Amino acid sequence: MPALTEEGRAKVNLTLRVVGRRVDGYHDLESVVAFADCADRLSLTPGSSLHLATSGPLAQACGEPEDNLVFKAAQLLSERVPDLVLGDFTLDKMLPVAAGIGGGSADAAAALRLLAQANGLALDDPRLIEVARLTGADVPVCLNSNACVMTGVGETLMPLSLPKMPCVMVNPRVPVATRDVFKALGLRNGQLLVGATDVLRGTAWPEAGASLEDWVEALAAGSNDLEAPAMRIEPVIGQVLAALSASNGAWLARMSGSGATCFAIYENTADAGRAAQKIQLDHPGWWVHAGILS
Repeated sequence: MPALTEEGRAKVNLTLRVVGRRVDGYHDLESVVAFADCADRLSLTPGSSLHLATSGPLAQACGEPEDNLVFKAAQLLSERVPDLVLGDFTLDKMLPVAAGIGGGSADAAAALRLLAQANGLALDDPRLIEVARLTGADVPVCLNSNACVMTGVGETLMPLSLPKMPCVMVNPRVPVATRDVFKALGLRNGQLLVGATDVLRGTAWPEAGASLEDWVEALAAGSNDLEAPAMRIEPVIGQVLAALSASNGAWLARMSGSGATCFAIYENTADAGRAAQKIQLDHPGWWVHAGILS
């Protein structure tokens, strides 16, 4: 069988509300999630054993293969599917790691899609869904990589119809560990940040066909509750947000996930492109991408 390939697209949290912390220590979230047009690339040459090699500009940041979520997802699926065809994975790493854009989760989801293809499994196979959840909180949403509202600990997904959003994404090349950000948030087990009526009421997001302006207005009414604790850990996030906010044509600037990647939404791709060029010129050490969220 020839090599199969999939993209692991960057996940962007347009909003992120921390509802509270469960008694088991996990945090309940509500997040509007979109996906970018920048991605890692994962290939699989099917075979009897499991191997992972890394390449690309950010390959060194991937760590040991056996610690990679691609490896973890493949191993978990092999425990649930008899005689699963595995093989040699090659990960072309383009996205920054520990960056709040789900790069590792997107790679794991890409691995599950590749294994499903190689083994004739449907993407809604319960074993595949179970493995996605066990691999990481962001893996289920990355499995289909479609815009949605993600709630709970990432297991509940409600599809959304987003317009194409011209954007600039910036990472200062400073890794931020998600666990450190949640620790800085400081919630006790069983503590709620919102009342029951707030949870029940929720947010009414724009319907299908709504304009970019409508969406930006709705998103601006939200926030990312992890932004403040992340900035206490890495103050450079504030500099990134300031650079995006100050760029010409930026309608909304916010941090994604647990950081340190931030994004801004623009009226058009020309404004986004010019903003990205200026930020890259002013901060040559930063990772900068101009593109589309959808």
